[in-house]
Amino acid sequence: MNLKKIGLLLGDEEDWPTAFELLARRFPIIDYNDQRFNIDVERIRIHPFPLTAPTSYDLVIDRLAYWHFNPREWLKKAALINGVYLLNNPFTFQSMEKHSAYCAMIRLGLNIPETWLIPSKSGPDTEKYRVTAAKYHDLFNLPDIADHIGYPLYMKPFDGGGWRGVSRIDNQDDLWHAYNESGQTLMHLQSGLDNYEVFVRSLGIGPQISSFRYDPAQPMHGRYIIDHNFLNAEKGREARIITKVINAFFRWDFNSCEAILKDGTLWPIDFANACPDIAVTSLHYYFP
Repeated sequence: MNLKKIGLLLGDEEDWPTAFELLARRFPIIDYNDQRFNIDVERIRIHPFPLTAPTSYDLVIDRLAYWHFNPREWLKKAALINGVYLLNNPFTFQSMEKHSAYCAMIRLGLNIPETWLIPSKSGPDTEKYRVTAAKYHDLFNLPDIADHIGYPLYMKPFDGGGWRGVSRIDNQDDLWHAYNESGQTLMHLQSGLDNYEVFVRSLGIGPQISSFRYDPAQPMHGRYIIDHNFLNAEKGREARIITKVINAFFRWDFNSCEAILKDGTLWPIDFANACPDIAVTSLHYYFP
């Protein structure tokens, strides 16, 4: 019998890891492809490490490295030196954030709302930056760009994550307030697609995709709506295929895709999530 060890790299989550550990204790033996595997699960500790250190893990489920850099660099070492399989792989999410994901999916033909990258409000406080900005940075008219896209729109960090820094922009006052608050963060301006029929959030784990009706205006515990027939068969299949295409392109094992259905067209708006929210307080009925 083959022993396979799964490491859980966690932050403040307790709900799904506890459920996962209970399942592993209840079903420790898995038969797959005419082989029998004994599965062991362990929570990973964070500490200094030599780059040549061995590890006992065969697979690591990462829920932390998108913001905690010490374990992120351990994951890279574990992959490059020890051959550990990472879910998700931090190499892809470091280089393929939301901006790169938008660009790639536009080229593949997905219906991405009009999106502009806006230079940061302020730059580093260095002489090198000041000289470069004076020589090469073009002045631009932010309200003109917003008028071109059309209100409402959203301003959000180009690399995204965790709903941080996202502002709905309904007028020029909102626009200037959000931009002035953005500091050194590169921001996207994206069409708001108001008056849509339905908001869809799909969760993908490997080839398994589930799509849910979602209301981002509600508190976290009320966003997933229990509705099994909110999409017709054609649009339900399209939502799942979009998520599969995105995950396959970037080699993401675990990801979420948010899309808006408006006038019969699905518009993916947020689909590069290294650590999708799967808390019981969010999913409720759909957990685990």
